[in-house]
Amino acid sequence: MKKSPGRLEFQRGILETDEQGRLVVSSTGQQGSGILRSMSQANCFIILPTGCGNVAAGSEVLVEPFEGLV
Repeated sequence: MKKSPGRLEFQRGILETDEQGRLVVSSTGQQGSGILRSMSQANCFIILPTGCGNVAAGSEVLVEPFEGLV
């Protein structure tokens, strides 16, 4: 995922369990405010801290699931 250091970002993601029973998350793709498709597909936010830059595939990230928030 692309990210410039210097601001906290909440990117839309899809959280699921893989074949080994581990939680994995992937981006919904384009994150623009006008892209409603990515919001309707998402079931979590991927939280990228202020100090981090780009995030490589396979890196650990913090997620906030939507389930149970409302």
